[in-house]
Amino acid sequence: MKMSKMLMLTLREVPAEAEIASHKLMLRAGLMRKMASGIYNYMPLGLKALKNVETIIREEMDATGAQEFLASAMIPSELWKESGRWDAYGAEMFRVKDRNDRDFCLGPTHEEVFTDIARNEIKSYKQLPVNLYQIQTKYRDERRPRFGVMRSREFIMKDAYSFDKDNEGLDLSFNKMHDAYVNIFNKCGLDAKCVEADSGAIGGSNSAEFMVKSEVGEDDIVFCTACDYAANIEKAVSTPETMGKEELKKVNKVETPNAKTIEDLVKFFNTTDKKFAKTLIFNADGKIVAVMVRGDREVNETKVSNALGGVTELSMANAEEVKNATNAEVGFAGPIGIKVDELLVDNEVANMFNFIVGANETGYHIENVNYGRDFEGTVGDFRNITIGEKCPHCGAEITIARGTEVGHIFKLGTKYSEAMGANFIDENGESKPFIMGCYGIGVTRTLASIIEQHHDDNGIIWPLSVAPYHVSIIPVNIKDENQMKVAEEIYNKLKSMGIEVIMDDRNERAGVKFKDSDLMGMPMRVTVGKKINEGQVEFKLRNSDDIEVINIEDVYNKVKEQFNK
Repeated sequence: MKMSKMLMLTLREVPAEAEIASHKLMLRAGLMRKMASGIYNYMPLGLKALKNVETIIREEMDATGAQEFLASAMIPSELWKESGRWDAYGAEMFRVKDRNDRDFCLGPTHEEVFTDIARNEIKSYKQLPVNLYQIQTKYRDERRPRFGVMRSREFIMKDAYSFDKDNEGLDLSFNKMHDAYVNIFNKCGLDAKCVEADSGAIGGSNSAEFMVKSEVGEDDIVFCTACDYAANIEKAVSTPETMGKEELKKVNKVETPNAKTIEDLVKFFNTTDKKFAKTLIFNADGKIVAVMVRGDREVNETKVSNALGGVTELSMANAEEVKNATNAEVGFAGPIGIKVDELLVDNEVANMFNFIVGANETGYHIENVNYGRDFEGTVGDFRNITIGEKCPHCGAEITIARGTEVGHIFKLGTKYSEAMGANFIDENGESKPFIMGCYGIGVTRTLASIIEQHHDDNGIIWPLSVAPYHVSIIPVNIKDENQMKVAEEIYNKLKSMGIEVIMDDRNERAGVKFKDSDLMGMPMRVTVGKKINEGQVEFKLRNSDDIEVINIEDVYNKVKEQFNK
């Protein structure tokens, strides 16, 4: 491609709305342009990189025997009502009506569509297993789109669904997808880690996420310092701290004026935050639920939602709801006599002795409270794991890092096939629901994550596998006929070798061309300047500061060497 003919404009200034490296560089390097909040147009350079990621995904998916097809992005409400998700999915769904007042949505995900196809097309166990996938645009009305395509309202996703006759078959399909995902992210040059995850709104019995470590990641990822255990903090199993056994003391109500927070109470009682159990009150789809955790812990809302059987909207109760449950102002809630639909007690609290709680009376707390003697509730793991706790697998210390999800694989089981009557005839002539799996990759998010991991102060550093162009050729002076002749010869020869080449034939200063080449991140650069009179050009790798002066005829082997590494 000749840059003089290319629809491409680089930016010197960082756009004000861009917060993270990938967002800044995708705009500055001319990969995309914003059309509306969370909605972007992909320019030719960005689309080429995006298509390269898609090609890697297709190669690996096809290698597993998965079959590609393309579903409609507009889905009739009837399918979502069959699965029970039309009303449950929430405000992120774009809903539209046609001229006949029929309800549709712009697909945020496609479980219902794939299940509908399977129930219509697959009749017998002899046709199984089947894995269908597509690469398609999804739509979610994000409350707060941010970080460019990391969290946008329109994005490209690869979603696949497997259909098996039994759980053993599902295990095989799941493991195939796991291995394919490892290959995909490796080929994309991404350092991605597979971690245990919560299934969320998709549902199912088991799931794993492929996470990329990132300082601006949206999720906290728990890693063991000794073994391979890794999990999203939503899923990570906390290990209760063993507290010293105490003789049970008599409860005592204490006036605590102006002491509402744990920090206030620690000073008031002259003790540590480990001696308190705080009671937080939530509205869970209209039910008022109280959750107890130790004073220095944080409630894990995902674990709470799962314990309640899956909740669409979980939010902190308002002041009026707190007053109705406790007869007190906010800050004095406790488990004794609280009026809630359900009380969830973290297992660490259940094993504490003589701790302090709110008295459900404004200005008062109760000390020497003990679970089982003074109150009861549903005991479980309802808190976030913290740095330094023990790994649930090996007992070593865990650490926590930020991460961005680029892929997610689920074992759905029969969640959708049973709800939608998607059955096949088994070996015994009986009708059975499909055993399903779901496997997604955020294609646009993967592209952004590659940039997050591969950039420097000067711009993008593309891995060769996804680079929109492999080699950038820069004739220093386009008015020099000899320079242009040599540049054209190298350009044409590399193209004939199947190499993607871009030549900066613009009438710009060499410094401008070098800056743009670095910004756009092409893996190799060939500079054609005055040294051609000696039969030489400059060769530079984007990920290195070294510049080699080589013979013109050696350019082709130099380029091939990079592909053979």
